[in-house]
Amino acid sequence: TSGSAAYNLGLSNRRSRTVADALVAQGVNGGVIALDGKGETNLAKATADGVREPLNRRATIDINF
Repeated sequence: TSGSAAYNLGLSNRRSRTVADALVAQGVNGGVIALDGKGETNLAKATADGVREPLNRRATIDINF
């Protein structure tokens, strides 16, 4: 929640893209990977605005076979 909601959503999307790219580099078919950045909408740990929480710096990637 440190930074604007728009910035955090973009950051979430960039993080998930980085992880997906690493999976593809390891041989996972990119066509089965779905990305969905959450930004501040689905925090792992609720925090007040402006609080930096390492648990909220995560990427969730669904692989659908």
